[in-house]
Amino acid sequence: MYRDDPPDHRHDASLEDTFAFLNTDELDGAGHPVENLRSIGAALSWLVEHDLVHAKEAHRVVAATAGRPEDGLARVHGARAAMREIVEALVAGRPAEPAALATVNAVLEARAVPMLLAHEGALAIGHRHGGDPLDGALAALAGPLVALVAAGDRDRLRICANDGCRWVFHDTSRTGRRRWCSMASCGNRAKAARHRARRRRPAVSTAPGGAGSTAG
Repeated sequence: MYRDDPPDHRHDASLEDTFAFLNTDELDGAGHPVENLRSIGAALSWLVEHDLVHAKEAHRVVAATAGRPEDGLARVHGARAAMREIVEALVAGRPAEPAALATVNAVLEARAVPMLLAHEGALAIGHRHGGDPLDGALAALAGPLVALVAAGDRDRLRICANDGCRWVFHDTSRTGRRRWCSMASCGNRAKAARHRARRRRPAVSTAPGGAGSTAG
């Protein structure tokens, strides 16, 4: 079920919204994939919860895609994968795949254009979209990546160093050397793994004739 929101409730996506969207395709900590947007309904519910699609619009999208719901879900997954590739490229300092750039640029064509509306005898700001509500939401999520590149503010863009996680996050630490999405989870798991590895490492004897000694 979708909430019934006022028509002006939707807002622009923040960089945190974009990262949260990318992290809906995640790993479970042990490296196994977890897909959190497994249906167009689940994807639209996520977008409604993040105020990127109106509840009534979500119902209309579900109705419009009733015959081929996989098409709408493919648009969501494709946009997300392309944005993730751009983040991976920014973090690695390499060029992004051309196909990912083309996908994100196509998504951005549906960005909202502000317009003036008459509302209760006064003026209000509305938005006109180049596509349907789903296109508009995906464009809104791509927008913060454009702003990040435009500002040259990519130095603190991070991907969790835990290979079983790989969440995208923004390093807001004082030193700018944060490696984990969360020290309480991935950071502590990494510390525990290093501790176990040290305990498994065999001790090297330094006694004469002992293991690790060299013959004269």
